[in-house]
Amino acid sequence: MIAHDDTQIEMYRKMLLIRVFEEQARDFFMKNVMRGSTHMYIGQEAIAVGVCAALEQNDYITSTHRGHGHLLAKGGNPDLMMAELLGKANGYCKGKGGSMHIADLSIGNLGANGIVGGGIGLATGAAFACYYRDDGRVAVSFFGDGAINQGVFYECANMAALWKLPVIYVCERNRFAEFSYTDRYFADSDLTKRAIPFGFPAVAIDGNDVLKVYETAAEAVKRARIGQGPTLIVANTYRIMGHTIGDPLNYRIKGEVETWQTEERDPILRFEKHLIQQEIASIEQLQQIKADVHQRIEHAAQFALNSPEPPPSALWEDIYA
Repeated sequence: MIAHDDTQIEMYRKMLLIRVFEEQARDFFMKNVMRGSTHMYIGQEAIAVGVCAALEQNDYITSTHRGHGHLLAKGGNPDLMMAELLGKANGYCKGKGGSMHIADLSIGNLGANGIVGGGIGLATGAAFACYYRDDGRVAVSFFGDGAINQGVFYECANMAALWKLPVIYVCERNRFAEFSYTDRYFADSDLTKRAIPFGFPAVAIDGNDVLKVYETAAEAVKRARIGQGPTLIVANTYRIMGHTIGDPLNYRIKGEVETWQTEERDPILRFEKHLIQQEIASIEQLQQIKADVHQRIEHAAQFALNSPEPPPSALWEDIYA
């Protein structure tokens, strides 16, 4: 499926929105304004945006501890999200979820998850509900290459293949699992082979090419909607930042990060170049989008700073016992 010009411009805007949001979140963290820990999605924006552009609002996604980008790509509200990061009462989860547990059921985001691979089972369960109700929806599970070694992936892949569930497994292969290169832990580095025992399609793509991500996801979504079952997409990318803010990065090859921040590899810079070369947008249009995005995130930051703290009585709300 080829993305229309308007769709491409919107994808650019959302990628930039994620990047600037993450930069603001990092700034808050460094100034000790934010509680807890946080994990940056910088460098992986094309995956969340490309996949979510192929979905409908009522389709489901499950996210990861590196989940800000997934929510924004699905249409999340930056104000509520930033407030959640700061633990404020009017954040998405009343300030109780923080960076790693944001959810917005109104747009099908079933939540970020601090457990590695934790969203895989949730997405497969949501896909079973779609199948059972026969409502035409699909579910997407985003997870990292560190999570593909978790047993839950194989249990769920078997279930999804057996019942032809409408689920798409998106492995964001950013080359790291916390503080280690993941290739050290794969007996075979071709992760598409992980789907062979279950008999459903798997494809490896350039995860920094938002149009390729979109086209691949659209095909997988189409298959899922007509009852042909799951697909595994291995989206190759690179985690620009450390595992968390404060990561010393002493395990990385010197100069490696810089090679992924060039116009040829950075998902935003290369897409800017494409939009200009194909005359889909002018330099002036892109500059205006940048200005609008920065203004939007500045608004979100001020909204969060000015939002009220939750009262102590909130500790007794939203609990089971």
